[in-house]
Amino acid sequence: MKKVITYGTFDILHYGHLNLLKRAKELGDYLIVGITGEEYDYNRGKLNVTEPLVKRIENVKKTGLADKIIVEEYFGQKIADIQKYEVDIFAIGSDWLGKFDYLKEYCEVVYLERTKGISSTDLRIYKNSILNLGIVGNGRIASRFIPESKYVSGVNIDCVFGRNEEHIKNFSQKFELNNYYTDYTKFLSQIDAVYIATPHNTHYEYAKKAILENKHVLCEKPMVLEAKQAEELFLLAKKHNVILQEAIKTIYSPCFNKLINIAKSGVIGNIKDVSATFTKLVENKNLREFNKSMFGGSVTELSTYPLCAIIKLMGTNYDNISFSSIFDKETGVDIFTKINIEYPNAMATANIGIGVKKEGDLVISGTKGYIYVPAPWWKTEYFEIRFENLSQTQKFFIKYDGDGLRYELADFIKAINAHKNSYKFKNEESICIADIIEKFLLTL
Repeated sequence: MKKVITYGTFDILHYGHLNLLKRAKELGDYLIVGITGEEYDYNRGKLNVTEPLVKRIENVKKTGLADKIIVEEYFGQKIADIQKYEVDIFAIGSDWLGKFDYLKEYCEVVYLERTKGISSTDLRIYKNSILNLGIVGNGRIASRFIPESKYVSGVNIDCVFGRNEEHIKNFSQKFELNNYYTDYTKFLSQIDAVYIATPHNTHYEYAKKAILENKHVLCEKPMVLEAKQAEELFLLAKKHNVILQEAIKTIYSPCFNKLINIAKSGVIGNIKDVSATFTKLVENKNLREFNKSMFGGSVTELSTYPLCAIIKLMGTNYDNISFSSIFDKETGVDIFTKINIEYPNAMATANIGIGVKKEGDLVISGTKGYIYVPAPWWKTEYFEIRFENLSQTQKFFIKYDGDGLRYELADFIKAINAHKNSYKFKNEESICIADIIEKFLLTL
C-alpha cells in the first residue's frame, strides 16, 4: 500500500483545498492529512486563521478524501510523521516549491500545481470571508508580498496589473498567478481589493480609481505625497464604504504595538523626546530611489517609518518642523535628512538616509526612564525599559515573522470584515505623514 501525506491549515475550506487533496489522494492508496494546530500556526507566523482546529478537522473529514487526520503541533514534526506512518510520498502545493526538499531523505516529495483562477464567486460558495486581492505592480516589494500572503488566512491572490506586459507575464508565471492585465479597468473587475506596490507618484491615481470602483485598497507607503490627496481618498473611501489602508508594516506588528502601549502608559513618565533612525545604503543610482522625477530620495523612501513611531507616540499636533538635508550632486536627491519636530514641551527627531549609514535604533525618553529599541527597530521584536537604577531594567521580546508584510495584510482583512479601519493607524495619522512629506518636497 502506497501512503501519501500532506499538510495545511485548511482554513475556510474551498475547492482549491479540495483539488489539492484529490491530487494527493491520486498519488497513492492511503492519504494522511496533517492539519496545523492553533499554537503551531501562531508560532510559525500564520495569521487570521478564522476557524478553530475542531472545525477545520471536521471540514476535511467531510470531504471523504482523508484516510487519516493528524494534528501538526511543532516545526520538524513532518520528519517524525513520515517515519512513524511509513509514508511513501509527501505532497504539498507548488507555491512551496523547494521548501520541503529536505524531506527527500525520508520519502518522495511531490509539489502539486496550485489551483489557479479561484474567482470571488467560487470562493463565496464555500464562505464569504475570502478576499480576492489583485497586485498592482511587479517590483521588489510586490515580489515579497506574495510569499508573505501565504501566511495570512482568508485571502486569495491570483492576478497582477502592470504597464509592461512582458514583465507582468513573467511575474504571473513566477508566482503561478492565473491572470495578468495591462488594462486597469478589466483588472479591477476581477477582484475585491488591490494592493498597490508601484512608485510613489502613481499611488494616488491607482487608489482613487480602485475606490471609485468600490474596491478596498491597501497602498504601499508613502500612500500619497500631498495631504489634500490623502484627505480626499479617505473621504472617498468612506463614501464608497470601502477600506483604505496605508501599508506601513511596522505599525501592525505585535511587538511595536506593545511598545507603543507601554510607552504611553506612563511607565517612563512623560515622553519628552523621540529619536528614530532608518538608513540604508543604496549603491545603484539607476534605481528609483535616486530618480528625482519619480520622487526618489531619503524622505520619500524611508521617512514613513520613523514618522509613524513619532506620531503614534507624540501625536499629530506639533508646533514646528524643520528639515536638514545632504544631497547627491549627481541626481539631486537627498541622501540623508534630519527632520526636527517641536511639540508643546517635547521634541522628536527622525534620521533617514539612502546614502549615509547611521545606527538604526529608536529611543523614547521620559521623565522617569527611557525605552531603547535596537536596530532594526522598524522590525520590532525586542526592546528594553531602562531606568536610572539599572537593576530595574525590563526586557520584552515578541517574534517578528518573515518580512512583516503579513501583519499589514492581516489587519487589512480584519478591517474589511469589521467594516471599519484599524485602530492601529488612524486616518489623521496617515494624513499627517503625507503633510510632512509634502512640506519637505516644497523646500526643494
